[in-house]
This record gives sequence, C-alpha cells and structure tokens, in this order.
Amino acid sequence: MREIKVSSYASGAKSPALIEQTIGECFKATVQRWPENEALVSCLQGLRYTYRQLDSETDRLASALLRTGLRTGDRVGIWSHNNAQWLLVQLATAKVGIVLVNINPAYRSSELEYALKKVGCRMLITMTSFKTTNYLEIVRELVPEMDAPGKTNRLGASRLPDLDWVVQLGQDPVPGMQRFDDLMALGEADDPAAREVAATLKPTDPINIQFTSGTTGFPKGATLSHRNILNNGFQVGEAMRFTASDRLCVPVPLYHCFGMVMGNLNCLAHGATLVYPGEAFDPLAVLKAVQAERCTALFGVPTMFIALLSHPEFAAYDLGSLRTGCMAGSPCPIEVMRRVVHDMHMSEVTIAYGMTETSPVSCQSTTETPLERRVGTVGQVHPHLEIKLVDPATGQTVGIGETGEFCTRGYSVMNGYWGDEARTREAIDGQGWMHTGDLATMDADGYVNIVGRIKDMVIRGGENIYPREIEEFLYGHPAIKDVQVIGVPDQKYGEEVCAWVILKPGVPATEDGIRVYCKGRIAHYKVPRYVRFVEEFPVTITGKIQKFRIREIMESELGLVQVQTA
Repeated sequence: MREIKVSSYASGAKSPALIEQTIGECFKATVQRWPENEALVSCLQGLRYTYRQLDSETDRLASALLRTGLRTGDRVGIWSHNNAQWLLVQLATAKVGIVLVNINPAYRSSELEYALKKVGCRMLITMTSFKTTNYLEIVRELVPEMDAPGKTNRLGASRLPDLDWVVQLGQDPVPGMQRFDDLMALGEADDPAAREVAATLKPTDPINIQFTSGTTGFPKGATLSHRNILNNGFQVGEAMRFTASDRLCVPVPLYHCFGMVMGNLNCLAHGATLVYPGEAFDPLAVLKAVQAERCTALFGVPTMFIALLSHPEFAAYDLGSLRTGCMAGSPCPIEVMRRVVHDMHMSEVTIAYGMTETSPVSCQSTTETPLERRVGTVGQVHPHLEIKLVDPATGQTVGIGETGEFCTRGYSVMNGYWGDEARTREAIDGQGWMHTGDLATMDADGYVNIVGRIKDMVIRGGENIYPREIEEFLYGHPAIKDVQVIGVPDQKYGEEVCAWVILKPGVPATEDGIRVYCKGRIAHYKVPRYVRFVEEFPVTITGKIQKFRIREIMESELGLVQVQTA
C-alpha cells in the first residue's frame, strides 16, 4: 500500500550510494574500467580523446599549473565557450585542488573585473574572439600592464592585483599572454608533485565557483565542492539509465552547471562519451552532431528544443539513435515535450529542476516516469536529498496541492557564496535548508510542479496569479509558438497581466483574438490585458528567459510606474 502524503515534504532514495571520492579519484577509476572508450568528441575542432588520452592530457595540464606557480585552493578563471580545452581545464584543476571559476562568455569588462576581483583569480584562461567580440582586447583594457616591454612573468596588474597570468586559447603569440599549448608543454603526465597534491584533497573541498545571474545587485559566487557536483552529475545520469555505451550531445554551455556537471561529470562518472557540437548553440550543428556521432542522449533548455524542432532542415536528419536526454533551465511547454518524445525519438527524455546553488538538480523525472507526469511535472526528489514546500510568509510546510517556496537539503547544497556570509545565511537557513525563491506544488506521490518565482508572481487586485499557468493555457492556441507572461504595474489593480507572444510562421493572430480565446476559458483576472507580438525573447546565454527585461521594456513602452504599496 503506497503512502499518501498530506504535507509537501519528500526525501529521496538512499541508493545508488553517494560517491565519497574527489573528482580526480573518480575519473581515474573510470579510466581504469574503460581506457579505450571515447571520452570526448569536439566536432568543430575535429578532436577525439579516449579516456586514457584524456587522463594523460589532464595530468600534463595539472602538472603545468603547479609548475607555473599555482597551488591547491588558488582560483583559475575560464572565460570561454565550449571546446576541448574547457574540459581539460575542468579536470586538471580538480586533480590538484585548484578552484575553477566559470566566467560567463557574455560578460564584458566591468563584469569580468568584478568576477576576477571577487574571488581573487590568479590565472585567467580565455578564448580570443567569438563573433564580434574580441576577448583579448577586453583583457587588455583591464590589464594594460601586459603590453609593457619585456613583460614575461607575473602581470602586476593594478586593477587586478591577484591576477598573475593570462592564458589565451589561440595559436598566435600575444604580448603579455601565454598560449594554452605552451602552458601544456610545461607539464608532464607522470608528475610526482601532482600525485602528492592529489593525495591531500578531500571530497568536501571547494573546487568550483559559479556566478549566479541575479536580476538585481552583483552576481554571487556559489562555491561548490567535489562532493556536491560529482554526485549530482552521477545521479542525473542514473535517472537517465546512463552506461558507458551512451553518447551525450552537449550544446548547453559548459560555464553553467547544465554543461559541466550534468553533462561532463555525468559522462565521466559513467564512462560515457561527450559530444560537443560547437562553441555555442547552433541548431543545425546539433542535428549534424547527433546524426554523425549516433548520440543516444541530448541536453537542452526548452528554447533549444523549440529551435531544433522548428529548423527548416529538421526532417532531413536521422535522430533515430536518440533514447534519452534532459530538459532543464526553465519550464518546458507540454506540447514541446510531446514533440521531443515523438519527433526526436527521445521516449526516455527526462525533466530536471534545480539551481546553481544546489549543484544543480534537486528533482528529476526518470525514464520510467509516466508521460503525463513527465510533461506536467519536474519529477520527484533526487536520491539522498530532502525537499519541502513552505509558506514564504510563515515558513510552515504547506499541504499537498498548495503553493509554497521550494526548499531543499542534503549533499548538493553549496558550501556558500564566496566571501559573502550574509547572503549565504539569507539563502541557507539554520537547519541547512536552501531557500530557492521558486514557487511549486507537490502531489500525493511527491511529483513537483514549478509554478513560478516568488518575484514573478503577479498579484492583481489581491488575486495571486502564477504566469506558468497562463503560459501553459496559451500554448494551446493554434497560432502561438512560444509565450511568456509577466506582471506590469497598474494603478487600479496593483498589477496587470501581460503576454509576449511569438507566432508560428504564416499563422496570423491579433491581440483581441488572443483575449477572446481566453475569455470564458480561464478566470477573467488571468486574461492578459496587454498582448505583444515579438520575434524573440530576451535570454541569457544559457537560454533562460529574462522576464525582468520584458517587464522593463513594457514599463518603458507603456509609461507605467511601480505602484507604491504599504
């Protein structure tokens, strides 16, 4: 007889067991089991590594980092899109306990300066350019000292006093910078010093810092340990039934947990193959990579899957090798999920939910989750974790079916925000619960549905409105390809509902027609007062919709001002 839940609390299974190793130790064990398995295919670069080769190359790089002068606990920033070097740096730093700092490739000079200063990076590894951005010029702006005649050693940068070395990923020499290939040449694959350092490391040591992109204030550096991210990556793979035979296409950015944890560490813990289709997301490159490399799994945020499904050449590619994958990063429209299952052959696709501060996944569906639950929820609690939904005002656990703030506790919760105890205490309470700021509901079987952010909830005339509910309804409109719902200020009601709509090609619609479609089918106060047809949404580099930007644009366009409340 199954347990019927009465309160929104759940704890995960106790198996499979947690990995009590460092990333380096776990990777060495994988290499011993599957030395000749392909570990990485970087399609754009034409590079392939077996596990044995990847182990040797990352041992060399780890040795080189130590010989350069870096030590365990030092911070190294990586500012790059996806490439083989990214993975080499991730593994090499982990092997000798150097903390890898992920820097968003969308950052520009002020943001880069903030990130490097905040955590005291001693080395920056950077790409040279991408599209119209010259990354080396941005670095020179912050570190003009590198152009000084005869500059061969530590930079002595006045604006970035902790930064001693800049390493660039290009082939051409650059004054004041070291080529990545030259850095690699400093190391050796069998370095006793590197082995000695590795023996001193603990799974709970910090090994990664990721900056969270808040909508207000400066980014916070979520500090994650070997134990945090290694176990989370492994458990994500377990939910997808990953084995050493799987081949995962990773078009999501490595600078984010989706790529470097759920992608890289998942595969490296299972002996599976990573396939990088290109530097940044390109739907055609993904379709080509899945077909050419016979990928069995594919990752992406919903906007990526929408782009793949709507690509004019979609039907020309054989995606029959796909079995599973993961959608995460933002809520997935139900119709998109159905098309992924049927048109992309991903019958065992999973949905995951989490945040950077929780390494990242807290809930995930599995390959066996019934389709209706996979398209309507983010699954159940992960193994070895606890979750609960609480009233944001009282902190009390809410009942089944009621909306509350999603909180989680367990191995995945970060060490804290780097150098920011106050904001760490705001996020993690005295009992170890991470308060996510997300609003969710839980059913009697423990399946969770994310209904929005506390800050995104629309309060119209005293009625709480969850944008996700309206979005899911509007996805049923025959002309709507994608939609985002926000609240905008209103003098009478406090807030009003606004919908930004992307139409399907060649299918017309009007603002009044959208509202007529809603009337009588959803509550009157949920019908959007404002409807805007757009070509695209403002998004982060990971594909997350920036609702705060939509709100700002609408407030400016309509001349609206925030209503003052007591």
